[in-house]
Amino acid sequence: MLQALPTFITVDQFITQYGDNEGYELIDGELIEIEATGPDEEVAGFVGRKLNVEIDRGYPDYVIPYRCLIKLLATQTAFRPDVIVLDRTRLVNEPLWQKEPVITLGTSIKLVVEVVSTNWQNDYARKVEDYAILGVPEYWIVDYLGIGGRDYIGKPKQPTITICTLVDDEYQKQLFRNDDGLVSKVFPNLSLTANQILASSRI
Repeated sequence: MLQALPTFITVDQFITQYGDNEGYELIDGELIEIEATGPDEEVAGFVGRKLNVEIDRGYPDYVIPYRCLIKLLATQTAFRPDVIVLDRTRLVNEPLWQKEPVITLGTSIKLVVEVVSTNWQNDYARKVEDYAILGVPEYWIVDYLGIGGRDYIGKPKQPTITICTLVDDEYQKQLFRNDDGLVSKVFPNLSLTANQILASSRI
């Protein structure tokens, strides 16, 4: 028997009831089901592994938690990013971190990666706006299936990685495809092509 999802819950209720359930995030009080596939997880795992290599090379204060929520203050929204890089030195300022893996301050975050799935509109529109407001310096949208709207990835649609870099309070976006080398301000020495990530679900 299917259980009806609540029509509206607060972010605190969400953290209590669904904080450990990786199948949901919360947007404006509405439970959003995350329909991740095996290939989605492969891509996220590959990106996380490559970023951890960079962290080991020269960023001892950075960490990629296994599980983490981003709680947007003054809203009923909590995102569950596929990969998030945090600055350990800033976690002392996080009001919830010592009790649960919840981030509320953009200054704690160095980079967020979202792997695009069926709810691509949230990754390309809503999260771009909210992560910019939060002050997340860099946001990657990994669309390995090329399913995002043409306004975002062009025509014809094709697998694309969009790197959004915060300038003042808005993201500047750069699209990467095929053998394009990714350009990251957070990890300027990163040596990684779009194809390496886009093909990681097919290895």
